[in-house]
Amino acid sequence: MKVDVILGLQWGDEGKGKVVDVLTPSYQMVARFQGGPNAGHTLEFENQKYVLRSIPSGIFQKGQINVIGNGVVLNPALFKEEIEGLEASGHNLTDRLYISQKAHLILPTHQLLDAALEKAKGDSKIGTTGKGIGPAYTDKVSRNGLRVGDLFHRFEEKYRYAVERHKEILARYDFAYDLEELEAKWFAGVEKLKTFPIVDTEHFINKRLAEGDKVLAEGAQGSMLDVDFGSYPFVTSSNTICAGACTGLGVAPHKIGDVYGIFKAYCTRVGSGPFPTELSDADGKALRDGGHEYGSVTGRPRRCGWIDLVALRYTIMLNGVTKLVMMKSDVLDAFDTIKACVAYKIDGKEVVDLPFDIDCEIEPVWAELPGWKTDMTDMKSENEFPEEFNAYLSFLEDELQVPIAIVSVGPNRAQTIIR
Repeated sequence: MKVDVILGLQWGDEGKGKVVDVLTPSYQMVARFQGGPNAGHTLEFENQKYVLRSIPSGIFQKGQINVIGNGVVLNPALFKEEIEGLEASGHNLTDRLYISQKAHLILPTHQLLDAALEKAKGDSKIGTTGKGIGPAYTDKVSRNGLRVGDLFHRFEEKYRYAVERHKEILARYDFAYDLEELEAKWFAGVEKLKTFPIVDTEHFINKRLAEGDKVLAEGAQGSMLDVDFGSYPFVTSSNTICAGACTGLGVAPHKIGDVYGIFKAYCTRVGSGPFPTELSDADGKALRDGGHEYGSVTGRPRRCGWIDLVALRYTIMLNGVTKLVMMKSDVLDAFDTIKACVAYKIDGKEVVDLPFDIDCEIEPVWAELPGWKTDMTDMKSENEFPEEFNAYLSFLEDELQVPIAIVSVGPNRAQTIIR
Protein backbone atom coordinates (compact mmCIF):
# COMPACT_ATOMS: atom_id res chain seq x y z
CA MET A 1 0.00 0.00 0.00
CA LYS A 2 0.92 3.68 -0.26
CA VAL A 3 1.38 6.54 2.18
CA ASP A 4 -0.99 9.40 1.43
CA VAL A 5 0.23 12.79 2.64
CA ILE A 6 -1.75 15.72 3.97
CA LEU A 7 -0.05 19.07 4.40
CA GLY A 8 -0.55 22.83 4.34
CA LEU A 9 0.17 24.90 1.24
CA GLN A 10 0.35 28.34 2.83
CA TRP A 11 1.94 29.72 6.02
CA GLY A 12 0.32 27.17 8.33
CA ASP A 13 -3.01 27.30 10.19
CA GLU A 14 -4.84 25.94 7.12
CA GLY A 15 -7.00 23.50 9.09
CA LYS A 16 -5.03 20.27 8.62
CA GLY A 17 -6.20 18.71 11.87
CA LYS A 18 -9.85 18.76 10.92
CA VAL A 19 -9.20 17.18 7.52
CA VAL A 20 -6.98 14.46 9.00
CA ASP A 21 -9.79 13.65 11.43
CA VAL A 22 -12.32 13.47 8.57
CA LEU A 23 -10.11 11.24 6.39
CA THR A 24 -8.82 8.94 9.15
CA PRO A 25 -11.61 6.31 8.89
CA SER A 26 -10.19 5.39 5.44
CA TYR A 27 -6.78 4.54 6.95
CA GLN A 28 -5.33 2.13 9.47
CA MET A 29 -2.56 4.48 10.63
CA VAL A 30 -1.94 8.23 10.96
CA ALA A 31 1.65 9.45 11.37
CA ARG A 32 3.05 12.92 12.14
CA PHE A 33 6.28 13.45 10.20
CA GLN A 34 7.77 16.80 11.30
CA GLY A 35 7.39 19.83 13.54
CA GLY A 36 6.83 20.00 17.25
CA PRO A 37 4.48 21.56 19.79
CA ASN A 38 4.49 24.75 17.73
CA ALA A 39 1.70 23.01 15.80
CA GLY A 40 -1.87 23.72 16.82
CA HIS A 41 -4.27 21.38 15.03
CA THR A 42 -7.84 22.24 16.02
CA LEU A 43 -10.69 19.72 15.80
CA GLU A 44 -14.35 20.24 16.66
CA PHE A 45 -17.02 17.55 16.97
CA GLU A 46 -19.83 16.54 19.33
CA ASN A 47 -19.81 20.04 20.86
CA GLN A 48 -16.18 19.68 21.95
CA LYS A 49 -13.09 21.53 20.75
CA TYR A 50 -9.60 20.01 20.93
CA VAL A 51 -6.20 21.48 20.08
CA LEU A 52 -3.42 18.97 19.33
CA ARG A 53 0.23 20.00 19.38
CA SER A 54 2.38 16.87 19.11
CA ILE A 55 -0.17 14.08 18.87
CA PRO A 56 -1.47 13.08 15.40
CA SER A 57 -4.99 14.24 14.56
CA GLY A 58 -6.23 10.71 13.92
CA ILE A 59 -6.52 9.85 17.60
CA PHE A 60 -10.23 10.63 17.92
CA GLN A 61 -11.34 8.01 15.43
CA LYS A 62 -11.56 4.50 16.84
CA GLY A 63 -9.14 1.69 16.03
CA GLN A 64 -6.43 3.55 14.11
CA ILE A 65 -2.78 3.45 15.16
CA ASN A 66 -1.17 6.88 15.53
CA VAL A 67 2.58 7.46 15.21
CA ILE A 68 4.91 10.29 16.21
CA GLY A 69 7.65 9.92 13.61
CA ASN A 70 11.39 10.48 13.77
CA GLY A 71 11.10 13.90 12.08
CA VAL A 72 9.15 15.32 15.03
CA VAL A 73 10.76 17.12 17.96
CA LEU A 74 9.07 16.28 21.25
CA ASN A 75 8.86 18.14 24.56
CA PRO A 76 7.97 15.58 27.28
CA ALA A 77 6.46 18.23 29.59
CA LEU A 78 4.05 19.50 26.93
CA PHE A 79 3.41 15.94 25.74
CA LYS A 80 2.32 15.02 29.29
CA GLU A 81 -0.03 18.03 29.46
CA GLU A 82 -1.56 17.12 26.13
CA ILE A 83 -2.02 13.46 27.01
CA GLU A 84 -3.53 14.20 30.41
CA GLY A 85 -5.96 16.68 28.88
CA LEU A 86 -7.13 14.03 26.43
CA GLU A 87 -7.36 11.38 29.17
CA ALA A 88 -9.51 13.73 31.25
CA SER A 89 -11.94 14.01 28.33
CA GLY A 90 -12.17 10.22 28.01
CA HIS A 91 -9.53 9.49 25.37
CA ASN A 92 -6.99 6.88 26.45
CA LEU A 93 -4.15 6.61 23.93
CA THR A 94 -1.63 4.32 25.62
CA ASP A 95 -2.34 1.32 23.39
CA ARG A 96 -2.59 3.16 20.05
CA LEU A 97 0.03 5.90 20.11
CA TYR A 98 3.55 4.86 19.08
CA ILE A 99 6.62 7.08 19.37
CA SER A 100 9.80 6.89 17.32
CA GLN A 101 13.03 6.16 19.17
CA LYS A 102 14.68 8.54 16.72
CA ALA A 103 12.43 11.55 17.45
CA HIS A 104 14.53 14.31 18.99
CA LEU A 105 13.82 15.71 22.44
CA ILE A 106 13.25 19.37 23.19
CA LEU A 107 15.16 20.00 26.41
CA PRO A 108 14.27 22.71 28.95
CA THR A 109 17.42 24.57 27.94
CA HIS A 110 16.23 24.55 24.32
CA GLN A 111 13.25 26.66 25.42
CA LEU A 112 15.58 29.03 27.27
CA LEU A 113 17.85 29.33 24.25
CA ASP A 114 14.86 30.05 22.02
CA ALA A 115 13.71 32.90 24.29
CA ALA A 116 17.21 34.33 24.74
CA LEU A 117 18.04 34.28 21.03
CA GLU A 118 14.72 35.84 20.03
CA LYS A 119 15.10 38.59 22.65
CA ALA A 120 18.61 39.37 21.39
CA LYS A 121 17.32 39.88 17.83
CA GLY A 122 15.17 42.83 18.89
CA ASP A 123 13.26 44.33 15.96
CA SER A 124 14.61 41.67 13.57
CA LYS A 125 13.08 38.78 15.50
CA ILE A 126 11.48 35.96 13.50
CA GLY A 127 8.45 35.54 15.75
CA THR A 128 8.95 31.99 17.01
CA THR A 129 6.49 30.34 19.38
CA GLY A 130 9.28 30.16 22.00
CA LYS A 131 8.83 26.42 22.45
CA GLY A 132 12.46 25.50 21.74
CA ILE A 133 11.80 23.97 18.32
CA GLY A 134 14.53 25.88 16.47
CA PRO A 135 17.31 25.13 19.01
CA ALA A 136 16.26 21.45 19.11
CA TYR A 137 16.54 21.13 15.33
CA THR A 138 19.83 23.06 15.46
CA ASP A 139 21.24 20.48 17.86
CA LYS A 140 19.90 17.71 15.64
CA VAL A 141 21.73 18.89 12.51
CA SER A 142 24.89 19.76 14.45
CA ARG A 143 24.86 16.21 15.88
CA ASN A 144 24.42 17.34 19.47
CA GLY A 145 20.79 16.30 19.96
CA LEU A 146 19.22 13.79 22.30
CA ARG A 147 16.62 11.36 21.00
CA VAL A 148 13.78 9.52 22.68
CA GLY A 149 15.79 6.29 22.50
CA ASP A 150 18.54 7.94 24.54
CA LEU A 151 16.22 7.88 27.55
CA PHE A 152 17.23 4.22 27.96
CA HIS A 153 20.98 4.56 27.27
CA ARG A 154 23.18 6.56 29.71
CA PHE A 155 20.64 9.32 29.58
CA GLU A 156 21.64 11.28 32.70
CA GLU A 157 25.21 11.58 31.47
CA LYS A 158 24.09 12.71 28.00
CA TYR A 159 21.53 15.11 29.40
CA ARG A 160 23.95 16.85 31.77
CA TYR A 161 26.51 17.25 29.01
CA ALA A 162 23.91 18.88 26.76
CA VAL A 163 22.66 21.18 29.53
CA GLU A 164 26.17 22.38 30.41
CA ARG A 165 26.79 23.14 26.77
CA HIS A 166 23.57 25.15 26.58
CA LYS A 167 24.40 27.04 29.78
CA GLU A 168 27.66 28.18 28.23
CA ILE A 169 25.71 29.64 25.31
CA LEU A 170 23.11 31.27 27.59
CA ALA A 171 25.91 32.96 29.55
CA ARG A 172 26.58 35.14 26.50
CA TYR A 173 23.16 36.79 26.77
CA ASP A 174 21.53 39.16 29.23
CA PHE A 175 18.87 36.66 30.13
CA ALA A 176 17.64 35.46 33.55
CA TYR A 177 16.07 32.02 33.89
CA ASP A 178 14.91 29.35 36.35
CA LEU A 179 16.00 25.97 35.00
CA GLU A 180 14.92 23.93 38.03
CA GLU A 181 11.25 24.75 37.60
CA LEU A 182 11.35 23.76 33.92
CA GLU A 183 13.27 20.55 34.68
CA ALA A 184 10.76 19.37 37.30
CA LYS A 185 7.94 19.40 34.73
CA TRP A 186 10.19 18.03 32.02
CA PHE A 187 11.32 14.94 33.94
CA ALA A 188 7.73 14.24 35.02
CA GLY A 189 6.91 14.32 31.32
CA VAL A 190 9.71 11.85 30.60
CA GLU A 191 8.12 9.33 32.95
CA LYS A 192 4.77 9.75 31.18
CA LEU A 193 6.46 9.36 27.81
CA LYS A 194 7.96 6.04 28.89
CA THR A 195 4.48 4.54 29.38
CA PHE A 196 3.92 4.57 25.61
CA PRO A 197 5.30 2.12 23.02
CA ILE A 198 8.66 3.52 21.90
CA VAL A 199 9.77 1.69 18.77
CA ASP A 200 11.68 1.96 15.51
CA THR A 201 8.72 3.49 13.71
CA GLU A 202 10.38 3.24 10.28
CA HIS A 203 10.26 -0.57 10.58
CA PHE A 204 6.82 -0.43 12.15
CA ILE A 205 5.32 1.68 9.35
CA ASN A 206 6.94 -0.22 6.47
CA LYS A 207 5.84 -3.58 7.85
CA ARG A 208 2.27 -2.34 8.13
CA LEU A 209 2.42 -1.07 4.54
CA ALA A 210 3.67 -4.49 3.40
CA GLU A 211 0.73 -6.09 5.20
CA GLY A 212 -1.72 -3.92 3.22
CA ASP A 213 -2.45 -1.12 5.67
CA LYS A 214 -3.09 2.41 4.41
CA VAL A 215 -1.13 5.17 6.11
CA LEU A 216 -1.93 8.88 6.25
CA ALA A 217 1.10 11.12 6.88
CA GLU A 218 0.25 14.38 8.65
CA GLY A 219 2.36 17.50 8.28
CA ALA A 220 2.52 20.53 10.54
CA GLN A 221 2.95 24.24 9.75
CA GLY A 222 2.78 25.04 6.01
CA SER A 223 4.82 24.74 2.82
CA MET A 224 5.67 28.45 2.79
CA LEU A 225 7.39 27.86 6.14
CA ASP A 226 9.63 25.07 4.81
CA VAL A 227 13.24 25.62 5.90
CA ASP A 228 14.49 25.24 2.30
CA PHE A 229 11.64 26.51 0.14
CA GLY A 230 9.70 28.87 2.40
CA SER A 231 10.04 32.62 2.89
CA TYR A 232 13.49 32.25 4.49
CA PRO A 233 14.60 33.24 7.12
CA PHE A 234 11.03 33.66 8.36
CA VAL A 235 10.39 29.92 8.33
CA THR A 236 10.21 26.95 10.67
CA SER A 237 13.15 24.59 11.27
CA SER A 238 11.95 21.50 9.42
CA ASN A 239 10.94 20.38 5.93
CA THR A 240 7.19 20.89 5.84
CA ILE A 241 6.77 19.77 2.20
CA CYS A 242 5.94 16.26 0.97
CA ALA A 243 9.61 15.21 0.82
CA GLY A 244 9.67 15.65 4.60
CA ALA A 245 7.26 12.73 4.93
CA CYS A 246 9.90 10.41 3.48
CA THR A 247 12.69 11.57 5.78
CA GLY A 248 10.39 12.15 8.76
CA LEU A 249 8.91 8.65 8.70
CA GLY A 250 11.49 6.55 6.89
CA VAL A 251 9.41 5.66 3.82
CA ALA A 252 10.72 5.54 0.26
CA PRO A 253 9.57 8.13 -2.31
CA HIS A 254 7.89 5.50 -4.49
CA LYS A 255 5.61 4.65 -1.56
CA ILE A 256 3.96 8.08 -1.60
CA GLY A 257 0.41 8.00 -2.99
CA ASP A 258 -2.04 10.89 -3.01
CA VAL A 259 -0.92 14.26 -1.71
CA TYR A 260 -3.68 16.37 -0.20
CA GLY A 261 -2.79 20.06 -0.26
CA ILE A 262 -4.81 22.17 2.15
CA PHE A 263 -5.35 25.89 1.72
CA LYS A 264 -7.65 28.55 3.07
CA ALA A 265 -9.95 30.45 0.73
CA TYR A 266 -7.84 33.44 1.75
CA CYS A 267 -4.37 33.79 3.36
CA THR A 268 -3.09 34.18 6.91
CA ARG A 269 0.30 34.41 8.52
CA VAL A 270 1.50 34.51 12.15
CA GLY A 271 4.63 36.35 13.25
CA SER A 272 7.11 38.24 11.12
CA GLY A 273 7.97 37.78 7.46
CA PRO A 274 6.82 38.83 4.00
CA PHE A 275 3.16 38.55 3.07
CA PRO A 276 2.46 40.00 -0.42
CA THR A 277 -1.36 39.95 -0.19
CA GLU A 278 -1.67 41.17 3.41
CA LEU A 279 -4.56 43.54 4.10
CA SER A 280 -4.50 46.25 6.74
CA ASP A 281 -7.94 47.60 5.88
CA ALA A 282 -11.54 46.74 6.76
CA ASP A 283 -11.42 43.60 4.56
CA GLY A 284 -8.42 42.31 6.51
CA LYS A 285 -10.25 42.90 9.80
CA ALA A 286 -13.37 41.20 8.43
CA LEU A 287 -11.31 38.12 7.47
CA ARG A 288 -9.71 38.00 10.93
CA ASP A 289 -13.00 38.38 12.76
CA GLY A 290 -14.97 36.08 10.47
CA GLY A 291 -12.30 33.37 10.56
CA HIS A 292 -11.50 33.77 14.27
CA GLU A 293 -7.91 34.13 13.18
CA TYR A 294 -6.00 33.77 16.41
CA GLY A 295 -3.33 31.13 17.05
CA SER A 296 -4.78 27.96 18.59
CA VAL A 297 -1.65 27.50 20.73
CA THR A 298 -0.21 31.03 21.05
CA GLY A 299 -3.41 33.10 20.86
CA ARG A 300 -1.60 35.60 18.65
CA PRO A 301 -3.75 37.46 16.06
CA ARG A 302 -3.02 36.29 12.54
CA ARG A 303 -2.25 38.63 9.70
CA CYS A 304 -4.87 38.24 6.96
CA GLY A 305 -5.07 38.84 3.22
CA TRP A 306 -6.59 37.65 -0.04
CA ILE A 307 -5.55 34.33 -1.55
CA ASP A 308 -2.10 34.26 -3.21
CA LEU A 309 -2.15 32.02 -6.29
CA VAL A 310 1.51 32.70 -7.12
CA ALA A 311 2.55 31.11 -3.84
CA LEU A 312 -0.07 28.36 -4.16
CA ARG A 313 1.10 27.30 -7.62
CA TYR A 314 4.63 27.11 -6.22
CA THR A 315 3.75 24.91 -3.25
CA ILE A 316 1.51 22.66 -5.37
CA MET A 317 4.50 22.10 -7.65
CA LEU A 318 6.90 21.37 -4.77
CA ASN A 319 4.55 18.87 -3.16
CA GLY A 320 3.20 17.11 -6.23
CA VAL A 321 -0.33 17.78 -4.96
CA THR A 322 -2.97 15.46 -6.44
CA LYS A 323 -6.02 16.75 -4.53
CA LEU A 324 -6.79 20.17 -3.10
CA VAL A 325 -8.76 20.87 0.08
CA MET A 326 -10.21 24.37 0.54
CA MET A 327 -10.87 25.47 4.10
CA LYS A 328 -12.87 28.32 5.63
CA SER A 329 -14.92 28.97 2.50
CA ASP A 330 -17.70 30.25 4.75
CA VAL A 331 -15.53 33.16 5.96
CA LEU A 332 -16.01 34.74 2.53
CA ASP A 333 -19.82 34.39 2.66
CA ALA A 334 -20.39 38.08 3.45
CA PHE A 335 -18.10 39.68 0.86
CA ASP A 336 -19.51 41.48 -2.17
CA THR A 337 -16.29 40.92 -4.13
CA ILE A 338 -13.62 38.24 -3.76
CA LYS A 339 -10.07 39.00 -4.82
CA ALA A 340 -7.26 36.61 -5.82
CA CYS A 341 -3.64 37.49 -6.54
CA VAL A 342 -2.78 35.92 -9.91
CA ALA A 343 0.67 37.52 -10.41
CA TYR A 344 3.19 39.85 -8.78
CA LYS A 345 4.32 43.15 -10.23
CA ILE A 346 7.97 43.76 -9.29
CA ASP A 347 9.83 46.78 -10.67
CA GLY A 348 7.04 47.25 -13.20
CA LYS A 349 7.25 43.67 -14.51
CA GLU A 350 4.61 40.98 -13.98
CA VAL A 351 5.87 37.62 -12.70
CA VAL A 352 3.86 34.44 -12.17
CA ASP A 353 6.64 32.30 -10.67
CA LEU A 354 7.50 32.84 -7.01
CA PRO A 355 10.78 34.80 -6.92
CA PHE A 356 13.81 34.09 -4.71
CA ASP A 357 13.00 37.05 -2.46
CA ILE A 358 9.43 38.10 -1.69
CA ASP A 359 10.56 40.46 1.07
CA CYS A 360 10.56 43.36 -1.41
CA GLU A 361 8.16 45.82 -3.00
CA ILE A 362 5.51 43.60 -4.56
CA GLU A 363 2.28 44.87 -6.09
CA PRO A 364 -0.28 42.07 -6.33
CA VAL A 365 -2.08 41.69 -9.65
CA TRP A 366 -5.69 41.01 -8.74
CA ALA A 367 -8.50 39.03 -10.30
CA GLU A 368 -11.92 39.98 -8.95
CA LEU A 369 -14.91 37.67 -8.70
CA PRO A 370 -18.45 38.31 -7.43
CA GLY A 371 -19.19 37.09 -3.93
CA TRP A 372 -21.99 34.63 -3.25
CA LYS A 373 -23.55 36.48 -0.29
CA THR A 374 -24.98 33.23 1.04
CA ASP A 375 -24.54 31.48 4.40
CA MET A 376 -23.01 28.13 3.46
CA THR A 377 -22.39 26.80 7.00
CA ASP A 378 -25.41 24.47 7.00
CA MET A 379 -24.86 23.06 3.52
CA LYS A 380 -24.40 19.29 3.29
CA SER A 381 -23.77 18.79 -0.44
CA GLU A 382 -22.07 20.58 -3.32
CA ASN A 383 -25.47 20.62 -5.02
CA GLU A 384 -26.38 23.42 -2.59
CA PHE A 385 -23.44 25.64 -3.55
CA PRO A 386 -24.43 29.03 -4.96
CA GLU A 387 -23.56 29.72 -8.59
CA GLU A 388 -20.98 32.35 -7.66
CA PHE A 389 -19.18 29.95 -5.33
CA ASN A 390 -19.04 27.28 -8.03
CA ALA A 391 -17.54 29.94 -10.31
CA TYR A 392 -14.89 30.67 -7.66
CA LEU A 393 -14.04 26.97 -7.42
CA SER A 394 -13.78 26.67 -11.22
CA PHE A 395 -11.58 29.77 -11.35
CA LEU A 396 -9.20 28.30 -8.75
CA GLU A 397 -9.06 24.90 -10.48
CA ASP A 398 -8.24 26.57 -13.79
CA GLU A 399 -5.48 28.62 -12.17
CA LEU A 400 -4.02 25.78 -10.09
CA GLN A 401 -4.60 22.83 -12.45
CA VAL A 402 -5.52 20.48 -9.58
CA PRO A 403 -9.07 19.44 -8.57
CA ILE A 404 -10.56 20.75 -5.33
CA ALA A 405 -11.75 17.49 -3.79
CA ILE A 406 -12.94 18.72 -0.39
CA VAL A 407 -14.55 21.98 0.72
CA SER A 408 -14.95 23.03 4.34
CA VAL A 409 -17.83 25.34 5.25
CA GLY A 410 -17.27 25.56 9.01
CA PRO A 411 -15.04 24.35 11.87
CA ASN A 412 -17.03 21.26 12.80
CA ARG A 413 -16.22 17.79 11.51
CA ALA A 414 -19.70 17.63 9.97
CA GLN A 415 -19.16 20.86 7.99
CA THR A 416 -17.02 19.10 5.39
CA ILE A 417 -18.20 18.45 1.85
CA ILE A 418 -16.55 15.80 -0.32
CA ARG A 419 -16.93 16.74 -4.00
